[in-house]
Amino acid sequence: MYSFNRKRDGLVFASTKDINASFKDLGAVCDSIRYMSASSALSTLGKVSAGDTPILYRRNNAHMGSRHELGGQKGRYPKKCAALVRKVLVNAMANAESKGEDPNSMYVVHASANKTQIIPRHAPKGALWLGHSMGRRSSRRTDIELARIEIGLGYGEEEGLSDRMKRAIKFVNKQGKITEVQKPKEIKKPAAQPKRQPVKSEEKPKEIVAKA
Repeated sequence: MYSFNRKRDGLVFASTKDINASFKDLGAVCDSIRYMSASSALSTLGKVSAGDTPILYRRNNAHMGSRHELGGQKGRYPKKCAALVRKVLVNAMANAESKGEDPNSMYVVHASANKTQIIPRHAPKGALWLGHSMGRRSSRRTDIELARIEIGLGYGEEEGLSDRMKRAIKFVNKQGKITEVQKPKEIKKPAAQPKRQPVKSEEKPKEIVAKA
């Protein structure tokens, strides 16, 4: 997702950059809270960072396991990325409060994560001369990818929002459970029935034979 390129009048934003985290995981977390109310998004991110709730991956989900909490769809528990997005959301709510707005009545109208830059790094010392026998260095290297997060809050009726955004905000919050993961229903075990005791057959009294 890219930056918010519409009118920003009446909206409150918060962002951070140069984060050493996977921008793909950050994008999945941002997708899960977009158009939710700020308070619900804050609660959801807290559950994800604690490892109690998985995140649905609509993209970049090859060879990823499915989760029964998501109805069999593919997901994961990105704890680190959820904690980073939660910090930005807290900053956005603080910015709204400092401007005299009520953050608990606002919605996440924009949430995006993008890759900013790649820092190339050489291979470790022990792997420099393992590539070829003629003294060539190994081509293996590990790069650091840095990301940027941006979150915008609004009341859902601003001029900068499209009609599609407004409908999405109403739909998500009307459903209430569309972005929250439902826990599987507990299967009630039938109550244990008392064991039947064997019926004792009535024994006839033995006749006493008198000795002569």
